[in-house]
Amino acid sequence: MSHQQFISVWDAIEDTPQEAEMMRLRSALMMALKNHMTHQGLTQLQAAQLFAVTLPRVSDLLSGKINLFDLDALVNMAAAAGLHVDIQIRDAA
Repeated sequence: MSHQQFISVWDAIEDTPQEAEMMRLRSALMMALKNHMTHQGLTQLQAAQLFAVTLPRVSDLLSGKINLFDLDALVNMAAAAGLHVDIQIRDAA
């Protein structure tokens, strides 16, 4: 049995490097939004109001339903919450 090594879980489960990178970015944004909720002590209802989304949308976020979110939606939610999203671009390892 051969053992492959991957840089991240996304590289292991996605079909292309592009898809893996997109999932990595979406995952990072979702974790940042969840952390913001925790640090601010927000309920799901308060977070929905702050993020300018519906309550079921916040539930999807907290449940980790990454396939239901695109980058635009996550950046919009972060901006609505007063978070600044920064992009770093560097050569791939």
